[in-house]
Formats: sequence, structure tokens, C-alpha cells
Amino acid sequence: MKKNWSQALQIAAVYVGTVVGAGFATGKEIVEFFSRFGFFGLISIIMSGYLFIFLGSKLMRIAAFIDAKSYQEFNQYLFGKWPSKIINLFMLFMLLGVSAVMLSGAGAVFEEQLGLSKSVGVFLTIILSVIVMLIGTKGLFAVNTFVVPLMISFSVILMIFSVQIPGFINKLLYIPHADDGWKSVVAPFSYVALNLGLAQAVLVPIATEVKDDWTIKWGGILGGAALTLILGASHFTLIMLPDVEMYNIPMAVIMKNLAPFLYWIFVLVIYGEIFTSVIGNIFGLDRQLKQYLPIPTIISVAVLFLVSYVISLVNYGTLLSYLYPLFGYICMVFFILLWMKPFDYVEKK
Repeated sequence: MKKNWSQALQIAAVYVGTVVGAGFATGKEIVEFFSRFGFFGLISIIMSGYLFIFLGSKLMRIAAFIDAKSYQEFNQYLFGKWPSKIINLFMLFMLLGVSAVMLSGAGAVFEEQLGLSKSVGVFLTIILSVIVMLIGTKGLFAVNTFVVPLMISFSVILMIFSVQIPGFINKLLYIPHADDGWKSVVAPFSYVALNLGLAQAVLVPIATEVKDDWTIKWGGILGGAALTLILGASHFTLIMLPDVEMYNIPMAVIMKNLAPFLYWIFVLVIYGEIFTSVIGNIFGLDRQLKQYLPIPTIISVAVLFLVSYVISLVNYGTLLSYLYPLFGYICMVFFILLWMKPFDYVEKK
């Protein structure tokens, strides 16, 4: 069997690009789930990395094996025919909610970092996303393959600068007081559950299109490893920013302080990552809607963006702080069933 490393890397890039959305790229999501818990947050990140590698790969391999065309079919396999209808309804609302967070995040980049109107960022993102959506899967691969390596590079650059700051080790080992400290224990599970539960909208149809088990397996492994690297590097950077929870886009604030000569490029990379997640979510939702209604892509995409835009009018930080943890707990059921699903038959395939 020929080992297609190029396609495995493409799958890995789509995996990373789908997970690294507005909250992840800006740093807000990493602060909410990990960095505000100090050293406990680092332990949670290591556990999350293992889960991203193992369960991300498993999700895609099973999807390809059962030839699932959408996350609806995949959830039917996991939950059964009738329970999956309820789960898929939840998924529809969650994907719309996260798409709204992404659009709001794009607006926050324009507002907080560029001094422009939030609406400019939101509408520009919608227009560019529609163009990529009309191109289809090739457009999704192309954008992710370009943006993801840049995101990894900048995360590592910031980490290198951060570890050289005096007092880094003390900050790394410090465990701050948190009234909701118990969340650091469940964070790896709720965080991975949230991201895989939502990413399946993209990962399921992509895996089914690729089909080759070896390629999908290594795409999942490489993607999970890259996510772990970005999470760890971002955490090392974020713990060095005083009052990190105050900022909507803490990573950009850090870049402005540590490497101002790269600041504007980094802002574009953050926007690029938000953009890849927007098109990833809308791509998955579009596929899902076509299971119910045989409507043209341009109409379904227009409706999805309209609903997402209305929700995105709420403040970005508020949306993320409330919706993401809530969605993470809801997705725990999906997480547990995916973990428990027998896997031997895929290995023997």
C-alpha cells in the first residue's frame, strides 16, 4: 500500500484548522479552559493532547469505514436511530452558535486590533467564506494548508520569547486560586469533547471522501500532535501576561509586547485561523442541511450566515465564556460513546 504523506498532512491541516478557531487562535479559549489554572492547566493540556490524537484519528477512521456522508449519519451509528435525531438537533444549534462566536471573533480582531468597526470584520469574513464555500472541498484544503503552518510557527516563536522572560519557571509552576478550580479536572474532557463534537461536521465528510485508512489514521495523529504543540506553546506564552483574563485577544497583546515587528502578520494569521473555522463550520452545516432540503449551496450558505450574524451581535468574550463550556458538557455524551465504541474491526480492515 502506498503511503500518501501529502494527503495525510492535508487532513492534519484541516483537523487543526477546524479546531483552531476564534477562541483558540486569539488565546481566549485557552485561557478559559487551561491557562487561568496555572500548572494544573499544563497537566490538562497534556491530557487533551493525548485525547486529540487518539479520538480524532478514531473518529475519522470509523467515519470512513461506515461511509458516513455527514455527522448525522455518524451520530446515528454512535447513538442509534432515534436518539441521534435529538443529538443532531443539538449539533445544529451548537454549530450555529460556534459559527456566531467565530464571526464575533473576526469582528473583535478588526475592532480591538485594527481600530475598525466590528461590522467590517464580520461582513468581510462572510463574503470571503461564501467564495471559498462555492469552491468546495479543494478550497477548504487550500486555505487550511496555507494558514495552519503559519499558526504553528507563530505559536512556537512566541513561546521561545516567553520562556526567556525572567521568572518564567515560577509562573509555569504557579497554581493561582480559582473559585471554580474543579473545572481544571474536567477541562481536558470537556474541551476535547467540545472540539471533536463540533469538528465532526468537517472531519466526517472529509474522511469519507479520502477513504484510505492509513492516510486518515496518520492525518489524525499528526493533526492531534500539532494541536498539542500549539496548545502547549500558547499556554507557555499566556501565563506570562498579567491579568490575562481581561483581554479578548490576549495572543495579539503578547505579540505586540514581545515581537512588535511581527505583530501585523500575526493579526492576519489569527484572522486566517478564525476564517478557516468559519468556513469549516458552514461547510459542515451546509452538508447537513442538504440531508433534509435539496437546495443550492448559495441559498443554504446565505441562510446559515444570516442566522450566525444575528447571534454574533452579542459581545465576543461573553459568547465564548458562556457557550463554549456549556457546549463542552453537552458534547461529553458524544465523547464517551466515541471512546467506548469497538475499534478492532477498523484495525483489521
